[in-house]
Amino acid sequence: MSPLACRRVLLKLSGEALMGDEDYGIDPKMIGRLAQEVIEAQQAGAEIALVIGGGNIFRGAGLAAAGMDRVTGDQMGMLATVINALAMQDALEKRGCKARVMSALKINDVCEDYIRRRAIRHLEKGRLVIFAAGTGNPFFTTDSGAALRAIEIGADLLLKATKVDGVYDRDPKKYPDATRFEALTYDEVITRDLQVMDTAAFALCRDSGLPLRIFDMGQPGVLLRILKGENIGTLVSGRG
Repeated sequence: MSPLACRRVLLKLSGEALMGDEDYGIDPKMIGRLAQEVIEAQQAGAEIALVIGGGNIFRGAGLAAAGMDRVTGDQMGMLATVINALAMQDALEKRGCKARVMSALKINDVCEDYIRRRAIRHLEKGRLVIFAAGTGNPFFTTDSGAALRAIEIGADLLLKATKVDGVYDRDPKKYPDATRFEALTYDEVITRDLQVMDTAAFALCRDSGLPLRIFDMGQPGVLLRILKGENIGTLVSGRG
């Protein structure tokens, strides 16, 4: 077994990643595949935490733009992330992995409240932890929640799974000649306005020196390959 380059990581998945070929909700085959990828990485020795968005069920910002109260919309979006976290927990446990859902909103009839020391203890005991409900506050995205939790648990790396294989100088879907970056500094991302994550999340990563890797989760086995040190996607770290 190859030694791991990163021991403790936080993986951020979008809610849309769970849809697979469906138009809405959760595709059982897709969530099962993602769960198996995470389990294989954990079995190789990694301590893994997850954050999953809620866009496959509900987008608070979208309804807020249509007239709904923003705080109410964001709270509904947080609850959507709890649903996704519970679904992922079920998929993991069906495959023999011990998983815990920890929510930033108090909803302890269905999952644990988030407590930093308890989360770290779960990881140390070999359990996979899924952080739900973002930061527990409106106006912050799940990207911000992922960055915050990664810093709090002392993660070596924040992984953001997307539908593209890294960061490009412009939209590769619109421009076939777009160039992919293998590595960038935080300052380069800001200067080029590359929209890697929302501003609050990126500022947290930059100020805490947390490396961020953006990659395409659609390739089977890619998570374990990254943990073993392969240069996949785009790494954002350091300063210019």
